[in-house]
Amino acid sequence: MKFLFDLLPVILFFVAYKFAGADPEGALTLLSGVLQGDIEASQAPILVATIVAICATVLQIAIVWLKHRKVDRMLWVSLAIIVVFGGATLLFHNPTFIKWKPTALYWLFSGALAFSALVLKRNLIRNMLEAQIQLPDAVWSRLNLAWAAFFLGMGVLNLYVAYSFSEEAWVNFKLFGGMGLMLAFVLGQGFYLSKHMQEDAN
Repeated sequence: MKFLFDLLPVILFFVAYKFAGADPEGALTLLSGVLQGDIEASQAPILVATIVAICATVLQIAIVWLKHRKVDRMLWVSLAIIVVFGGATLLFHNPTFIKWKPTALYWLFSGALAFSALVLKRNLIRNMLEAQIQLPDAVWSRLNLAWAAFFLGMGVLNLYVAYSFSEEAWVNFKLFGGMGLMLAFVLGQGFYLSKHMQEDAN
């Protein structure tokens, strides 16, 4: 359930894009009361989806705050990035900015993991998971490196899809491709960790 909640902005972005794409003229009429400047009907789906994603992220933070009276730092970072890149897309009517948003977030995560490990000598993955599992120091280091590399690669892959395929293909990849690769990575990581946890237990 938490996994779906974390994906709420991405899911609603996808749904809004599909609905607006089914009736671009209606979406254009809706945007005329919200955005200024000349907007083509072909631009309407991505602009509507961007507005929905920004609102969904704000709603997500509001729900977390009401439930826990605190908001994780990563959620604030996600909000800042969607507001900056999404806002630029809405201001300039240019989908390039929103297409860069996932890459910016992925590379921020990758950079934070690498910087903390190399400069601050802190393993962020270990800090998050050590209460649940016990692993050798070398495995924690490899795990942190694997996540940093995964996020780096995801950022590159997002740009490849964004610039090599259609806008609709990128929207589909943003939800299904990103979610599928994340699940595959987590499952593979789970098999790797289970072996080391068994060895550690022995």
